[in-house]
Amino acid sequence: MPYEHGMAALRLEMPPRVPRTEYSATEHWSLVKAVTGTDVDAFSDVNVKWRASRRFMELWDFDFNWNTLISGDEFGGTRTSMGHAVYADSGVDFNTYIKELFEDPEDVFRFDFYETFGKQEHRTLVKRFDESYASAAAGSPDMVNMTGIYITCMSGLIDLLGWDMLLTAAGTDLKRFGELTERYSEWIGQYFAALADCKAPVVMIHDDIVWTSGAFINPEWYRRYVFPNYMKMFDRIRQNKKIIVYTSDGDYTEFIDDIAGCGVNCFVMEPMTDMAYFAEKYGKTHSFIGNADTRILLSGSRDDIYNEVKRCMDIGKKCPGYFMAVGNHIPANTPVDNALFYNDAYEKLSKR
Repeated sequence: MPYEHGMAALRLEMPPRVPRTEYSATEHWSLVKAVTGTDVDAFSDVNVKWRASRRFMELWDFDFNWNTLISGDEFGGTRTSMGHAVYADSGVDFNTYIKELFEDPEDVFRFDFYETFGKQEHRTLVKRFDESYASAAAGSPDMVNMTGIYITCMSGLIDLLGWDMLLTAAGTDLKRFGELTERYSEWIGQYFAALADCKAPVVMIHDDIVWTSGAFINPEWYRRYVFPNYMKMFDRIRQNKKIIVYTSDGDYTEFIDDIAGCGVNCFVMEPMTDMAYFAEKYGKTHSFIGNADTRILLSGSRDDIYNEVKRCMDIGKKCPGYFMAVGNHIPANTPVDNALFYNDAYEKLSKR
């Protein structure tokens, strides 16, 4: 009953076991092959990979299918390309293409989002979100599905500017960079209005607002230019009674209270974020997902892996809305035996 367990957790109804999801494991082809018995690798036919991934999700009892629709592809060719290091199985994601969209911070501060990307038709955007949700639900009908936005605010600016120019512009003039952020938020707001009106009862909001070490701009800047815009963008979604799930990489512990104040229902967190703090303050009123550390699966002993699962369960199990997940993914270089042992530990400890 993955769907029932996932929705129960999102509704804070304490399912009989701790539900779970994972990221990247469905494309760790050696692991997928070991679990499903399917002869599949990074170069297999796309349909073979799709079926193998779905079977893997069934066998590992996924209750929640992380999904967004609106990505940096909305910008077309008008965006920075930072290239991509090897992450995926067999290095199929390696990309050496580098392109700077802006040469000078002044160009950044003058950028007009509506002039460049235009105004979107509300009805068309709603249809796109509905189709995204329907496709996810058809592919994984026995788990909680969603659609959503990846380039919410900071992630959109990172995609457009690239890290070098983003930090240069912010360091040059924080006020003007904040004004740029507000203009971006107004433009992306039309997508949020459509997300609010789509058929999905659960929506994903993704925004990488921090690094592993925390905020990369003065925290008060976020409180002036990011979270007030979250409030505006999320307002219609809240009014339409949707469950808002929020994801940020890195350590956003110092912003948990701010994000909760914006009306988010469920928090997806990597291991750097202090889940114990979150559970103590919000564990009875909000759902939360993740926090297990992939580095322990990568190089830890079986005792280390078991203790990491137990750490997460000791914090989350007493909370009605906790989902287990390796918060920073199970990438393709994770030893298969370690991943299998992690799953065994989850199954052993997940029952309430």
